[in-house]
Amino acid sequence: VPPPLPAVSAASPALLPLAVGPPRRAPLSPPLPTAPAAAARLCSGAGGEAEAAGGDGAMLRHLTRKLRASGPVTVAEYMREALTNPGQGYYTHRGGVGESGDFITSPEISQVFGELIGIWYISEWIAMGKPPAFQLVELGPGRGTLTEDILRVFKQLTSVLSTCDVSVHLVEVSPKLSEIQAVMLTGGKAQPSPEDESAYMKGISKTGIPIFWHRDIQDVPPGYSFYLAHEFFDALPIHKFQRTEKGWREVLVDIDPEVPGQLRFVLSPSRTPATQNFIQPEETRDHVEVCPEAGVIVQRLASRIEKDGGAALVADYGHDGTKTDTFRGFQNHKLHDVLSAPGTADLTADVDFSYLRKMAQGKTATLGPIKQREFLKNMGIDLRLQVLLQNSGDTATREQLLHSYDMLMNPEKMGDCFNFFALLPHHRLVHPDKKDKPESKSPLPPVAGFNELLLK
Repeated sequence: VPPPLPAVSAASPALLPLAVGPPRRAPLSPPLPTAPAAAARLCSGAGGEAEAAGGDGAMLRHLTRKLRASGPVTVAEYMREALTNPGQGYYTHRGGVGESGDFITSPEISQVFGELIGIWYISEWIAMGKPPAFQLVELGPGRGTLTEDILRVFKQLTSVLSTCDVSVHLVEVSPKLSEIQAVMLTGGKAQPSPEDESAYMKGISKTGIPIFWHRDIQDVPPGYSFYLAHEFFDALPIHKFQRTEKGWREVLVDIDPEVPGQLRFVLSPSRTPATQNFIQPEETRDHVEVCPEAGVIVQRLASRIEKDGGAALVADYGHDGTKTDTFRGFQNHKLHDVLSAPGTADLTADVDFSYLRKMAQGKTATLGPIKQREFLKNMGIDLRLQVLLQNSGDTATREQLLHSYDMLMNPEKMGDCFNFFALLPHHRLVHPDKKDKPESKSPLPPVAGFNELLLK
């Protein structure tokens, strides 16, 4: 076990002493090629040809019947069907995270990613006066890898959290993924909950912390909570809009009359309700993607944080209101035609952080987006890497550590694609009585990750 990290100044709450086990091997072996295509779900515009795929065609047949009966559907409706249809949806029956799946995420590449996020939450807990209890709420937890890494940090820092009552709440709609999470986090000892409870499953983590599974964020009990959304918002359904000579038109999905069994994009003949509701008068782009579900969830997060306290950390690839067409698919770690073999591939679009900021409606303060490499650097990833390298006994482990670090930090790979964004109570950044008594309070501690932290 590596020794703890060196001590840091009191103004640097992010870098608490941490000792964890040996580095987890990245699941993709041999090492990934330098092109980003095989790593994560790519940044929009990254290389690679779209790859068609087969599948049994059940979802395509279902969609074709629906389109014949009711006409073209919005891209949001298409995504919702392809990803979460109870019968054939990608997430409800496949959910391909990891080596054997269709994409890989940062926690699967390196345990250090989750460790630093765990330290972020402890840092904020300390900065907010060490409340007696908090809920860690993860939205769309994938295989549970990130939560497992965070819980390991909590276990290592038991002395720090000894006075705090911690529970974990996972918001997960996929039966398959919730089973995988239960195995990873509880050793398969989770049990179904009674129907009158807000959770549909519950258990105790391997580190002794209660874990609850919910289908919707509204089912999570109220209370002081730290929220986590890692590669969550990018999979929520988007509406797509195109500026034309006749004004804004919504992009729809329809059957291609020229090719049997194939889908195509078409433009709505007139303005749709979504066009009237989601396009801002000041919009300057010619193509816009809007995710109303993301807006609703951010509103709920902001309301909860405003009322009960806590913070939310969002990590995803995205932009600050500048990009246009980012809708894409992934299958077997390669780009995949979004309209081909629906239900067999992951569909995703870049997160518009400017929209999330707007949807917070001023109920909370917002920080970011900041590039992943900047956030992780501020959190001390370089120091953590050196500690692990010094304590790794074999060349293969050292090479894997360096490779994983490169995947996370290289601007050409995940370093610039992914961003961190946070929702925090206003008083976390500005003292409530600062206007009246400018000298009445000591300086606020910096927010870890979003401020450069200086070692002694």
